[in-house]
Order: sequence, then C-alpha cells, then structure tokens
Amino acid sequence: MIKKTLKEIIIAILLAEARLVLRKYKPRIVAVTGSVGKTGTKDAIYAVFSKFFFVRRSEKSFNSEIGIPLTILGCDNGWNNPLIWILNILDGLSLIVNRKLYPEWLVLEVGSDHPGDIKRIAEWLSPDINIITAFPRVPVHVEFFSSPEAVNEEDALLAQALGPDGFLVLNQDDPEVLAVKGKTKARVATYGFTDGATLIGSHPLVLYEGESGNEQPVGMTFKVDYDGNSIPVRIRGVLGRNPIYSALAALATGNALGLNMITMIESLVSYDTPPGRLRLIPGVKNSLIIDDTYNASPIAAETALNALLELVVRGRKIAVLGDMLELGKYSIEEHKRIGEIAGRVCGILITVGIRARGIAEGALIAGMDENNIFQFENSREAGKHLESILKAGDVALLKGSQGIRMERAVEEVMLHPEDKEKILCRQDKEWSKR
Repeated sequence: MIKKTLKEIIIAILLAEARLVLRKYKPRIVAVTGSVGKTGTKDAIYAVFSKFFFVRRSEKSFNSEIGIPLTILGCDNGWNNPLIWILNILDGLSLIVNRKLYPEWLVLEVGSDHPGDIKRIAEWLSPDINIITAFPRVPVHVEFFSSPEAVNEEDALLAQALGPDGFLVLNQDDPEVLAVKGKTKARVATYGFTDGATLIGSHPLVLYEGESGNEQPVGMTFKVDYDGNSIPVRIRGVLGRNPIYSALAALATGNALGLNMITMIESLVSYDTPPGRLRLIPGVKNSLIIDDTYNASPIAAETALNALLELVVRGRKIAVLGDMLELGKYSIEEHKRIGEIAGRVCGILITVGIRARGIAEGALIAGMDENNIFQFENSREAGKHLESILKAGDVALLKGSQGIRMERAVEEVMLHPEDKEKILCRQDKEWSKR
C-alpha cells in the first residue's frame, strides 16, 4: 500500500513537471499510437527528424503515464531505486527553474494497456502530429477492454486532440485506422501499399547478399511513390512488412512537413531498428535468427510468420513461438489459428508456455508431422533444444509475449551472446531479476 502511494506521488510530481516543461519550452510533438508497430515507427521518425532538427524520442517503449513524462524530462526509469526517482524530480525542477537547451521536437510513443490510459494523457498532451499505425482484429491487451473496438477507440483519442494546423498520419491499408480521419479537424496524410495514399509503398522484397548459392537475407528493399516519383529504399537488419510500414509512416510524416525526401530516405538506410522487432541476428552453427521477441499479438505473430514464409533459405525454417498473453476470450482461438499458419510455413515448431499448446494443436490441424513439434514450459529450455537441433543454413523465428521472456531463448542460440545487452530486448538489470 505504501509502495503504491509513493508511486502515485512520484507520477503526480513528474507529470506536473512535464507539463510545466512543455509550457516553458514549447517543443513540437509527434505522438505515435496504434496496436502494432509503435516503437518501430517512433524510431524511424526519430531517424528521419534527426537529420533536420534537435529531437528527442521515447526511450525503448516509454509509452505510459510514467514513461511519457520521463521522456519529456529527459530522465531514466528509476525502477525500484528511490535515489534515481529523487534525482529525476530534481532534474525536472532544474529544467523549470533554469533556461536550458531543449529539443525542438519530441517523438513520443503513446500506448493503452487499460481503458482510460490514453484519455488521461490526452487531457494534458496536445500533439502537433499523431501517427496511427494499425488496428488489428484482435489487438494486444484486449483482455482488459470490452471489445477490440474499445481498444481502437482509446488509441484514436489523441487524433481528436489535434488542432486544425496539426497533421494526422494514417495507415491507408487499415480501414479502421483510415476511418479516424472523420474524427479530426487536422490535415490528413496517409501511407500504405494501396492506391490513394499520399505515400505509396511498392515492390517489397527481401534483400540478399553474399556469394552465389550462399546468399543471406540482410534486410528489406521497397520503393516509395509520391508526386509522380518512385524512389528505392533499403532497410538493413530487419525483415517483413512491419519495418516498411514504419519507414513509410516516417517518410509520410516528414513529407507533410516539407522535408527533403532523398535526405529522409538516406537516413533510413542504416538506422538502428529497435531490439526484438524482426531483427536479423547471426546464429550458432552458421544459422540465422529472426528476433521478434519484444512482444506478441495475433497480428504480429502472423506478420512474423509471413516474413519467414517469404525467405529463400538453404536450410530449414523453424518457428519458436511462446504464449500470446492478455487476449482474454480470444486466446484459445487465436493460438490455434497462429498454429495453423505456422504449420504451413515452417518445418519445425517449438512452443513455449501453456497457452502455446494451442499453437501446437493448430500446427497438427494444418498437417505438420507431430515428430517435428516440440513443447516446453520456459524459454531457456526451448532455446537449449533449438541450439541442439540447429544446422547450417537454418533460419529460426522466435516470438512471444513479454511475460514469456523469449529473448532468453535467443541468447541460447545467438552467435555472439556477449553482445546481448546491445542486441536483445529487456537487458536492464531490473529485468534480469524477473
């Protein structure tokens, strides 16, 4: 009880300081919302804006009532260390009392884990630009809402906070997202692969490099079409369409501000994509790991499996899939559905967790040989088994919800585990205790 009260007091103080800092320095704000791809989109926008402005972004996935004020104040998460929280409060006070150099733009990730999360943020945060990424049929955290539509409505609240001089940037390919343009007075820009978007992506392909017969996937390539122009774009170190959507969102945002398209595209060639989001990592025994372990929802799992499907590889395709949490009444059906997709995509399936047994069941329905399905209760065991069966040329996709800690399985099979703190998600000391 005392700990909860102290947390509420700290949040209240930091929130008050953040509001005063915004009032004093008047930075322009980009807010990224939606159920899929927020962090990747935030980081892509940061990469683009950094070429033109003094900009700050949310660190990692600071997207909550505590994470957003910390970003505004430029402070770290204090976790359970009271000294760090005291220093954070003093740093915020210093920004208010003194005149300091402060970013022109803030790129903020805004998430909704529970009803009312974004509503409370919208009461004090007034973005200049709001990007909405996607509204899937079964979004993450839906367990805590009355319906998927309720999640979407929560995520769309910041769009209503935009003024007529603001910009709403929408995913043209998602009808539910596109419908939000009727709820704002702001100007609207769109991106996607369908006709009618302001910026249209086309010709998405996996980028391969290496000697003939031994090519390895190293990223994605696509074209962006706008105003009669068609320009190629390359993104290294990631796979699938999600990184392309993030790049298109960033380009559409910059284009709305009149930024130079060539300079923006150049900034995306080697930008640092976030850990645990379809990142390519060299694996042991000359294998390749697709690390998508940050979190999992049905649409994200389906997207990851489609990325695996599109690969041309010398060896086998392996999927290591953990529980998808917080799906409520949709859990059984969606785990089984993802299993059926996995059964058609990969030759070997490894599941982690109780709920993921439904994935194994779905794979059997799809016709996968039961001898190629392995089930484990924790990610370490799954990683050790994966390490024992990997062969040269194999590609393994690893994915699961945060609570399943699938990054631990990646650690077991990555070629350079000594680099895990730079490459994997959830490497803070606080996470190591959980």
